[in-house]
Amino acid sequence: MTETLMVQRTGTIATVVLNRPEKLNALTKPMWQQLGEAVKTLSADPEVRCIVVRGAGDKAFAPGNDISEFENERSNVVQARAYGAIMRRTIEALEHCRHPMIAMIKGICVGGGLEIAANCDVRICGESSRFGIPINRLGLVMAHAELRGLLALVGRATTLEILLEGRVFGAEEAREKGLVNRIVADDQVEGEAYATAQRIAEGAPLVARWHKKFINRLAESTPLTDEEIDEGFACFGTEDFQIGYRAFLDKVKPEFGGR
Repeated sequence: MTETLMVQRTGTIATVVLNRPEKLNALTKPMWQQLGEAVKTLSADPEVRCIVVRGAGDKAFAPGNDISEFENERSNVVQARAYGAIMRRTIEALEHCRHPMIAMIKGICVGGGLEIAANCDVRICGESSRFGIPINRLGLVMAHAELRGLLALVGRATTLEILLEGRVFGAEEAREKGLVNRIVADDQVEGEAYATAQRIAEGAPLVARWHKKFINRLAESTPLTDEEIDEGFACFGTEDFQIGYRAFLDKVKPEFGGR
């Protein structure tokens, strides 16, 4: 039996693969749990500098949850609450992952697939990619945790438009709405995603983690503490800063150690 979620490593870049190509990578309860566990493990690994999330094959990132699973796993409030708890923990793992994350989107990115992509930091898709959350046709809602990433990404008006209409739309409209950062030809999605990951991985890893931390913190309404403000200058005490500015002056490529 094929594993439904795989983690691959190439140097400092990790790839998380939603691996049900025969079902267009439709998400199941075990996949949600495995995804959360994988992201937590990678987040804790100081050797990782970038994570690429993708679907197996070329037809889909993910079309959402596998509806055939609902009869046994999500057919009533009690089951849905347990299922939702797993999804919430996974979404929180995505939100709190300290490494930069890229969603490499080929084909369909709908429902739960779009929830996952929205919680990545960069989204790169192909020209034929399709997006949407047509769950109003199923009588389903996105719970609070599921909504948070999409709402933070595109705002209230666009989130409501996507949910209330339930349309599936193309890549250009997704970019106009702010759902994706970059559209490339379908046969260039993988190359562009990994070129982006490599550029990120070649940067100072502590800086990438600080930028994610600071941006997430600024989304909160409470004032910054003196300690938090002071952390904005901690980079000047790192070895990577010494490496970076000396490399710039010497006109050579820096080799950061993450210290």
